[in-house]
Amino acid sequence: MGTSITSLRKDALHIFQAGIDAANPYQAVKNCITVAENHFELALDLSSDSKIRYGRWPKIHIFAFGKAACSMAKAAEEVIPKHRLANIPIAITNYENVATLKNIEVIGAGHPLPDISGQQAAVLLTERLIDAKNDELVLILISGGGSALIPYPSPGLTLNDKIVTTDLLLASGANIKQTNCVRKHLSRTKGGQLALLAAPADIHTLILSDVIGDELSTIASGPTVPDNTSYADAIAILKDKNIWNKVPLNIHLLLEKGTLGQVKETAKSNDPCFKNASHTLIGSNSICLNSIIKAAKNLGYETDMFSSSVCGEARDEAERLVLHTKKRVENGLAEPLAILSGGESTVTIRGTGIGGRNQEMALAFAIAAEKYQLKGKWTFLSGGTDGRDGPTNAAGGMVDPETMTRIKKARANPLNRLNNNDSYSALKKSEDLVITGATGTNVADLQIILIQPE
Repeated sequence: MGTSITSLRKDALHIFQAGIDAANPYQAVKNCITVAENHFELALDLSSDSKIRYGRWPKIHIFAFGKAACSMAKAAEEVIPKHRLANIPIAITNYENVATLKNIEVIGAGHPLPDISGQQAAVLLTERLIDAKNDELVLILISGGGSALIPYPSPGLTLNDKIVTTDLLLASGANIKQTNCVRKHLSRTKGGQLALLAAPADIHTLILSDVIGDELSTIASGPTVPDNTSYADAIAILKDKNIWNKVPLNIHLLLEKGTLGQVKETAKSNDPCFKNASHTLIGSNSICLNSIIKAAKNLGYETDMFSSSVCGEARDEAERLVLHTKKRVENGLAEPLAILSGGESTVTIRGTGIGGRNQEMALAFAIAAEKYQLKGKWTFLSGGTDGRDGPTNAAGGMVDPETMTRIKKARANPLNRLNNNDSYSALKKSEDLVITGATGTNVADLQIILIQPE
């Protein structure tokens, strides 16, 4: 391992890629499904060989939605015998991850904002679900982005109502749990409602988690698991984020009717539809974190886990990381150090620029490193495992001690760019964007700081 900044940047990219590889959805699905001589076996826990669901289902329906839908559907379709498939599997994914697959109907849809293609796909999905018989299995394959990709507005709402509300939530700094609580109560598919539609058929869900803590009711807005949130909770979130008076009138009317019991709630844990429902968590941010720890150690770094649940404002988290790193440096380093974290930060949009939470965190880290005079040779990478950070073509950003100089030489003011939420243009000027292309998976974000001892 070299000691130059270039070597550190190369190592950071290698470690980041190891994290992405650990969330390979294709292999994870194959690890979960076993076809025996006269029955199927579904692994309920990949860490335990004894937790298995057995079934003799004559027909199996496959529905996948999310950024990893294509690879997950492909894996399931390859494992399950053709004569056992009830119909052609459906995979609904964002446009960047659309792939041509034999024997699978692939539908591209909008993300992070829903669109009409997603709504049409959701309608098709629900129509197929209703056809499932009581001795059959509905196999649902969920990955990150699933909430936006199957928008099916509640009666009385338009798709535009949902788009406007989703846009306001994303811009308000609402976290994924808050955003999805609202989404559940504006939808016919979320909050356990796909399980309602599939009943009386058996249902099993394979889940690739993009939510820190892996709360199943939050991942893709929990379409196949019970929901313990309410219409009142959704209203409280919109008011807390100061957007209640900005969302469309139709949203007001629906949520208020819901609080009065005039509109049916999402599916709760005592609903009979969950009697024959089960799930398997096949990938998560924590699995990726374990992988990057191993990769960093293999490159000769001592490792320090800063946080496995980063969730605050991106610029605030960046400052916390800088202060933590500075303290480690000042205490003396005997060997190269990797400070690692994972999670999903938020950004409150106040400006008119372009960027994403990872790029904003990277730019904020470079600014804070200069402010607090972080010494030594270091590099910091923050990236989304899906390869797309915000509405940009970058996965995130990677900065070093010379980033601020490069931005200023390009006649840009780093702090002004940060305050305008314009991290993409700043990092493009300094050639610090991390561009991987769509990865076909999504298990939130990873942060990597590498430091060489003086």
